Amino acid sequence: MNEMKEIAKISGPTTITGLLIYSRAMISMLFLGHLGELALAGGSLSMGVANITGYSVISGLAMGMDPICGQAYGAKQMNLLGLTLHRTTLLLLSTSLPISLTWLNINKILLWCNQDHHISSAAQQFILFAIPDLFFLSLLHPLRIYLRAQGVTLPVTYCSCASLLLHIPLNFFLVNYLNMGISGVALAMSLTNLNLLVFLSLYVYFSGIYKGSWVVPSRDCFRGWSKLLSLSVPTCVSVCLEWWWYELMIMLCGLLPSPRATIASMGILIQTTSLIYVFPSSLGLGVSTRVSNELGARRPGRARISMVVALWCAAGLGVAAMAFATLMRWRWGRLFTADAEILGLTAAALPIAGLCELGNCPQTAGCGVLRGSARPAVGANINLGSFYFVGFPVAFVMGFVMEMGFVGLWLGLLAAQASCALLMMVVLGRTDWKAQADRARELTAQACKSLLPVLGEEAGANNNNNNNNNNNNNNKQVKRTCCDEHSINNDSVERILCGNNNGDVDDVKSGSDETYPLIVTTH
Repeated sequence: MNEMKEIAKISGPTTITGLLIYSRAMISMLFLGHLGELALAGGSLSMGVANITGYSVISGLAMGMDPICGQAYGAKQMNLLGLTLHRTTLLLLSTSLPISLTWLNINKILLWCNQDHHISSAAQQFILFAIPDLFFLSLLHPLRIYLRAQGVTLPVTYCSCASLLLHIPLNFFLVNYLNMGISGVALAMSLTNLNLLVFLSLYVYFSGIYKGSWVVPSRDCFRGWSKLLSLSVPTCVSVCLEWWWYELMIMLCGLLPSPRATIASMGILIQTTSLIYVFPSSLGLGVSTRVSNELGARRPGRARISMVVALWCAAGLGVAAMAFATLMRWRWGRLFTADAEILGLTAAALPIAGLCELGNCPQTAGCGVLRGSARPAVGANINLGSFYFVGFPVAFVMGFVMEMGFVGLWLGLLAAQASCALLMMVVLGRTDWKAQADRARELTAQACKSLLPVLGEEAGANNNNNNNNNNNNNNKQVKRTCCDEHSINNDSVERILCGNNNGDVDDVKSGSDETYPLIVTTH
């Protein structure tokens, strides 16, 4: 129960934040639906393309900082927390540039993929005004992870609520008053994220939460990227493989009879699964933070307990999600449209989507465990095998060969989720948690090394001054790091950096593994 409370402290506010973010997307879909079938289909296709080529990449790369920040906070390495924030922000901003260039030519790409000309044109209008959102999210994602790693979640919820309150009037102003149509919906989404970024930045500044971990931007931000990239790239691949599957189904819907109806229905269903996904996703984020904190603090037993509690909670969420999707099958679609064909397709696929959640909820929580223990490559391999070697062939055969159409595509997703959940349980069940705690120690210690040259110069200057002032005290000289104006013992600096924040070597030597889990012994 204690561990459940700890996870709930993080996952509870994160769930509310996720629901608020979902509400923003829901409001946008409602405005698109009232603009007509073409606008709804074009907006749905555009959101799918944006997820495939942009949002999934940015989100996945940002999650690479999760284990570093979580384990650094657990080990009380606050400087590493701030430095990782800077590095990840630079990584995301640099990635947004080529993505935005791709979005500028999205109409040609969609036509090349045999999409309907009118739907492609509508999608182009939408995505052009969503380009600023890429850069806003490049700043927003790292900031949220930085706060969550420290257990700060309620302020994010309050700021999300404030930005959502502005989202509805923004849509009315841009869509109805300025008559911007589908472009106004996209611009309103971008401006809402900008508002959230501003609110969160103001909170960080005025609360002073940054003071303990703030690192002045310097050349350190441009080096020592290997460890971040080794986590960000596999995490990105894992996230993208799953996200791309859903968006790939939207593309396949364009090849079915009545593409406008099938694409619009798929857009509604993806928004529905996005609503359900908020709960296991928040649980996954919570257990990721808990596992990384506990591994960073050298408490592998508690990390394992976090995993077990999260998986049981995820199983309960899966059952609840299946019940919701089944009971709402005839009512849910009416929130978006009154078109009979779209409503029929939505009602037919919703029960299958509910069954998918029986596997999706546990595997999402499992992905959080893998992320918290810095094993994103394992999750990427599971997603690759499940979604593309199992799910895609089943979807293609069911949808096109057996001519089951729209429902057949969702049966492919069901096969993928079942396979993914099974593989995830096998991997988690065979985890050696003591070995993962040792890996966490090595990860944070290696990440600390990128700071050594600069801190070494500072330590060298301080030690020279101390030697001049205390040249008669031999005992103190033994305990200090020895260096001259030309060189420094990097092992000693690493002990100072990775042992505690004030550089007191005596404290490092007397600390236990629980208190100072990242001591690097000098041989």
